[in-house]
Amino acid sequence: MTLPPTMYIDIGNAVNAGRVLWKKHALERMMERGISRTQVKQAILRGSIIEYYPDDYPIPSVLLATPEPEPLHAVVAYDAASQLCHVITAYRPDLTHFEADLITRRLL
Repeated sequence: MTLPPTMYIDIGNAVNAGRVLWKKHALERMMERGISRTQVKQAILRGSIIEYYPDDYPIPSVLLATPEPEPLHAVVAYDAASQLCHVITAYRPDLTHFEADLITRRLL
């Protein structure tokens, strides 16, 4: 399955309009990792989709990556019915799981 053509635009529009649902898991992990909501929103708006998870339930999700101001990944889902961006988790990528570009997953 391919990424819906407007998904990235729809996610950005939702974030810009403040239509963001922060999952409990995301907030807990962000606190543990010292990542702010502002940093995640900037990563979503400035990042690129590097993985698409069409089989995620209840709605498909994507992994977004941004290299600046420091590398950050965010997993988000967009619900077209409610026009909400769901933030599922956010983390700083590491060389254990990603190649030097911090985008390509290592084959473990």
